[in-house]
Amino acid sequence: MRTVLALAAVHALLLGRSVDGRPISAYRVGNPRGTPVLVFGVIHGNETAGLAIARALEKTSPKDLDLWIVPDLNPDGVAAGTRGNAHGVDLNRNFSWRWRPMGGVYESGPRPFSEREARIARNLILRVRPHVTIWFHQHLDMVWASGGDRRIEKTFARVSGLPYHPMPQLAGSATTWQNNTLKGTTAFVAELLAGPARNVQRYVRAVFAASRR
Repeated sequence: MRTVLALAAVHALLLGRSVDGRPISAYRVGNPRGTPVLVFGVIHGNETAGLAIARALEKTSPKDLDLWIVPDLNPDGVAAGTRGNAHGVDLNRNFSWRWRPMGGVYESGPRPFSEREARIARNLILRVRPHVTIWFHQHLDMVWASGGDRRIEKTFARVSGLPYHPMPQLAGSATTWQNNTLKGTTAFVAELLAGPARNVQRYVRAVFAASRR
């Protein structure tokens, strides 16, 4: 099936604000009656290549998908060039599945969902109940697959060109929280190379191909 990349009618929704008050928004394109899909461009503020892919997805109009895009879940981290949010918390260790106290670069916060950005993501996932959720990270050059449907993950890997690697389920991560909380859905990480995003349209096609499995 060929992917339609027509200009879309974009519906913007303010989800909330970061610790420092910056807006966090979602953009909805495609067909509201289609298969729900969710894409996060940035969760770590020093890993921003996914922004370009998120912006490209906003310009599409997949007729069979209800596509939700959050370009930047961590605007304070992006502004500061830091992995964590304004509290220094790694948002990808702040979800509740097997959460445990961690420090250093993986600072997990004082408790699960202590950070408003993590709560914003959780609430949106529970609202949309996506068939697939894709989180863009850097810099490992791989699909980090941990607990979802391997057919979906491998389809994304094949179309995107990223190597496919089954990996452990990390304590407190967003993907493992979804895969263990919303059974029948799939969440995984697309780890891009360091630097600006390359082959953006290839990743757009990979999002659509994985979403249709």
